Order: sequence, then structure tokens, then C-alpha cells
Amino acid sequence: MADFAQRRRTMVDTQIRPSDVTSFTIIDAMLAIPRDAFVPDTARDLAYVGGPVPLARGRQLMEPRTIAKMLEALDVTPADLVLEIAPGMGYTTALLARMAEAVVAVEEDADLARDAEAALAAQDVDNAAILTGALVDGSPRNGPYDAIVIFAGVEQIPQSILDQLKEGGRILALFMDGALGEVRRGVKTHGVVSWHMAFNATAPVLPGFVHAPSFVF
Repeated sequence: MADFAQRRRTMVDTQIRPSDVTSFTIIDAMLAIPRDAFVPDTARDLAYVGGPVPLARGRQLMEPRTIAKMLEALDVTPADLVLEIAPGMGYTTALLARMAEAVVAVEEDADLARDAEAALAAQDVDNAAILTGALVDGSPRNGPYDAIVIFAGVEQIPQSILDQLKEGGRILALFMDGALGEVRRGVKTHGVVSWHMAFNATAPVLPGFVHAPSFVF
């Protein structure tokens, strides 16, 4: 039988710490949360390798290194209410829940949402809610949020999502342009989100977060 606990420790020691992730909170969360419990049974042996894990219908769980670096850039605090878009099977939701006061996660794939709810319940995560709905809508009735995060590729973020961020709040996403993208951190000041590049990464672009086609007449 696979020793997933040992694989988890190895993942942190060989993928997370060497990537200059120094936050004890993030390292503690990644040691505590079993990544293998948040992927399909057929992919459990891939859970701790240094790459993404396929979920369903073109969706994937990002590689551990990218998730850790995104969490460090987001700088979640214990008082934060966090909105997560597209949580997949809930691994990143579980990590966020260890760091924030509460997490609202919106997933439009009903099967993934159901799997995420079950996995979070099995891990006794009681400060995170999985809502089934359109990703581009977010969850305005539960906001505004101290932080918003998308652990997936985007080309653009709808204004409907940006409107749910508190004044002074932070938002993080991976903006794709071709094969390589930029993880960018935004801060809302006087109602406007200003973006700054954090690091490079890559991931498939979520449906609904692509650039609208331009028409040439």
C-alpha cells in the first residue's frame, strides 16, 4: 500500500521548500491536507508528483509548487473571507480553509462539486462551503470578500467577479497568453484593481474566462 503521508512530506521537502515558499502556515497546511484525497481514485498515485493531476472534462489540479506560490502571493490571514472560483475536487479549498476564517467556493461542474463536498466533509473541514453555479457569477450574496483566488488559467476576469472584492482586498489568478502565463496579484484601491506580476506558470484556461472574440468589419 502506498505511503501517502511519506509522499506528502517528500513533496513539501523537494517541491515546496526549494521554491522559496517560507510561510509556515502554507507548509503546515500542505503537510496536513492529504492531496491524494482530492483527486480521482485512478489518479491517486499522481497526487504528489511535480505536475498537475487530471480531474474531469479538461479540468486539472495544479502542481503543488504553483499552488504553494500562489497561496504565498495571496497572503491569506485568519480573519479573511475568501472566494475561490473553480475549486475542482476541493484540495485548494481545504488549504485555504486552514488559513482563512471562511471560504466560499463556486464550482459549476456538479460532479466535481459533489466530490469536493464529500472530500471536505471526510477531512472535517467545516469552514468552507461548495456552491454549485456559474463560475463567472461568483457568489455576490456571500461577499464582499477579503480575497478572491482562481487556481486555474484565465485570459480575463469578468467585472462581476471583481465587483465582489472588498476595497483593499486582494485577488490572484493565472493569466494565460499562449503556452506560458503570469500569476498576477491585484489589489482594489478606490474601486479599481491594480495588477502586479508575481511569477510565471501555466494551466488550461477556464470556460467563461477567455477573451471575447473581436469582430473586424
